[in-house]
Amino acid sequence: MTKLIVDGKEIDVPPEYTLLQACEAAGAEIPRFCFHERLSIAGNCRMCLIEVQGIPKPQASCAMGVKDLAPNKDGTPKVLSTRTPMVKKAREGVMEFLLINHPLDCPICDQGGECDLQDQAMAYGVDASRYQENKRAVEEKYIGPLVKTIMTRCIQCTRCIRFAAEVAGVPELGAIGRGEDMEITTYLEQAMTSELQSNVVDLCPVGALTSKPYAFAARPWELNKTESIDVMDALGSAIRIDTRGREVMRILPRTNDAVNEEWISDKTRHVVDGLRTQRLDQPYLRVNGRLQQATWKEAFAAIAGKVKTAGGKRIGAIVGDLAGVEEMYALKDLIGRLGSANIDARQDGAALDPAWGRASYLFNATIAGIESADALLIVGSNPRREAAVLNARIRKRWRAGNFPIGLIGEKADLTYKYDYLGAGTESVANLGKSKFAEALKAATHPLIMIGAGALARADGAGVAALAAKAAIEFGALKDGWNGYSVLHSVASRVGALDLGLTPGAGGLDVAHMAEGGVDVLFLLGADEIEVAPGAFVIYIGTHGDRGAHRADVILPGAAYPEKSALYVNTEGRVQMANRAAFPPGDAREDWAILRALSGVLGHTLPYDSLAQLRQALFAAHPHFMRIDQIAAGDAADIQKLAKLAGSTDKAPLRSSVPEFYLTNPIARASATMAECSALANAATKTAAE
Repeated sequence: MTKLIVDGKEIDVPPEYTLLQACEAAGAEIPRFCFHERLSIAGNCRMCLIEVQGIPKPQASCAMGVKDLAPNKDGTPKVLSTRTPMVKKAREGVMEFLLINHPLDCPICDQGGECDLQDQAMAYGVDASRYQENKRAVEEKYIGPLVKTIMTRCIQCTRCIRFAAEVAGVPELGAIGRGEDMEITTYLEQAMTSELQSNVVDLCPVGALTSKPYAFAARPWELNKTESIDVMDALGSAIRIDTRGREVMRILPRTNDAVNEEWISDKTRHVVDGLRTQRLDQPYLRVNGRLQQATWKEAFAAIAGKVKTAGGKRIGAIVGDLAGVEEMYALKDLIGRLGSANIDARQDGAALDPAWGRASYLFNATIAGIESADALLIVGSNPRREAAVLNARIRKRWRAGNFPIGLIGEKADLTYKYDYLGAGTESVANLGKSKFAEALKAATHPLIMIGAGALARADGAGVAALAAKAAIEFGALKDGWNGYSVLHSVASRVGALDLGLTPGAGGLDVAHMAEGGVDVLFLLGADEIEVAPGAFVIYIGTHGDRGAHRADVILPGAAYPEKSALYVNTEGRVQMANRAAFPPGDAREDWAILRALSGVLGHTLPYDSLAQLRQALFAAHPHFMRIDQIAAGDAADIQKLAKLAGSTDKAPLRSSVPEFYLTNPIARASATMAECSALANAATKTAAE
């Protein structure tokens, strides 16, 4: 540790700190535009100038390290000053230079109210400029359907360039020209292709890069802000939902170093318009082959009539990808009271079973644990499509060095280099004979990551057993480290498995129920399967998607920003999604629909409120009450998994997400996601040609 005196306060800081970090550790406030904690240091805005004892000129505190300070001859600590007249004058000068060419269009700027330049000009600037010449102007750039550019405002802090190159791993932004002619643009002004590109909007300290879909929709002071979590993938990224009245206006990231740091994917951010489109806002009943509007009473009566004639064993339920823990628990309770064991949450038919133990379906290494790993084997997964933010975490670890990565499955651009080991299961079985085996054996904390696509096959159990054997063989199971990690791609899966939403004794799985094995079938937001003709289908969901098209009765539910619900992410972390808005029309929260329906069916569920439901849930499954905590799996489960008997076929392993932007009903209802998908497919086609 190094002793420093900052504004008269003595502190000890690590030598690898920058002076900016040292000053902030002492409680001083340092303005900055180019510096960002998660990006490399550029040192080009000069707003963070401070005075250092013994150096006559003010110093850029972001670009000078504590270890770079020459010690005082008398051995006393170095003195740093952040509030002297020299510093004040220097910052005023820098701010004056920054505003020389900046268009002062704050009243009509979409960044107004959230602009770092605006805030810092008020705090550290002066009230007049000595510059009377014409301001420079820059042509607007097209960089895709998500990010709007007004590059005349750009102050060349280069945060966006560094993010694209370092975090996203798709270095499509760069600077051309020099001096006053410098401009930031994409190559040939093409659309950006990264799934994380919209994070540059949060990084931009001025209004040069703003959200195109959200442009001029609302001002920040009009919005109610609700902290919640994302359900577009299985990571559970921390988000903030901004609403105006009943309408969700935008979604922004929150910082959570254990999960998403401060990034979110473009799908998470821009799926907002899908929450307003094709919504189910009242019950429907199929009469003479056509869906007609109905009352709740009529819909419930039709369901009751069918359930009564069907009998318990001919009733089934399939749970969708966006369901919260509470409604899944209520549905399981209701189906059990009706005398049925036909319930399944594995729409894709994944070979996952709670009976194998919790560690068999968790990302046991944890998301933050990726940074502790020193070798990675990816089996049947494309993390860039299945969990874009987790892929950025892998890239972060790869950039730190000494991190060999091997891939078995389909080749893809993952934004980092890897050794391609093969496409099929034989590559997993013969892993010990490959060159990559040496890297795994040499690793202290090897990580074996299995994608959901590798398990959603007829031979999924065999693939899981092979991966478990590899984890044991290469030392991924040891005290303090479990490297066997399953990367799920849907938000409801881990919570459903924790609840035991798999067929009971003599029960039918998803495939058999969908093929006509039941007479009455409940779909709780299940839209990724085709149900054969014959069964009477009750769909509880939010959008007019595949499930609603097939349904005989539609009961309108609540989307994730419209309900308070628990979710469990891929690493087993219990998370709370808070209600930010209310469902449209006559739509209700899913658990409340099931509670009301249970009374009509003569099997009333024993809870009248969400609090009572959660009380019953916590009594049956205590780990759900520990919000933001992970109940770790037992490494012995992986030992048992490795002994599972199961043959494997030679078909190549595929990702569970062939199309990143259209993975669920909300995304498919979004015009923005449709535009992004069309651009991505066009780019893929062009590359193939």
